[in-house]
Amino acid sequence: MPGVERGELVCEVCKLLARIGAVKFGVFKLTSGKTSPYYIDLRLVPSFPDAFKFICDAYAWAIERELGLGAFERIAGVPTSGIPFAAVVAFRLEKPFLYVRKEVKLHGRERRVEGVLAPGDRVILLDDLITTGKTLSEAARAIRREGGEVEHAFVLIDREEGGRETLAEAGVELHALMTVREMAKTLLDMGAIEEEQYELIISQVG
Repeated sequence: MPGVERGELVCEVCKLLARIGAVKFGVFKLTSGKTSPYYIDLRLVPSFPDAFKFICDAYAWAIERELGLGAFERIAGVPTSGIPFAAVVAFRLEKPFLYVRKEVKLHGRERRVEGVLAPGDRVILLDDLITTGKTLSEAARAIRREGGEVEHAFVLIDREEGGRETLAEAGVELHALMTVREMAKTLLDMGAIEEEQYELIISQVG
């Protein structure tokens, strides 16, 4: 994406999310256990190849711009939504791919981190979005227990519900293509959501 500006990228990603119906309204229980009046279903994205390719390219652009390819050795996908994005981004950036299991498997090597990980390898975490930061923090701990180093995590959207602070306490810096406030304002401006729906999203920001 040579010459692209972040604002343009945010706008294009929001157009794609609106087109595939990824932003839904109602009462939803999140992975964290919290309830929310809206839900961003990024699990839909890989079912739309053009949207999937563009969003993976956006991740790659953000990683190259904010860190540079010399700042890490491996990319780790966080279960389960982050894994397809991380696999494609790792391929795109020609970096080895890992993924973190939700729990240790009780057969084979009995590891929680799958893939080749050597002591001292610098690993960046990749997930679809962040809410409280618990899942990403646990993934960082799992990789560190197996000898890897984790200082950075990348997500498409920061729901702004304490995740950035939780990761900071765990020694991980969060990078997000956009905040949920930016997403909501962009969707409102393009007529993809109503003012009332915009206010519902903003009311959830912590």
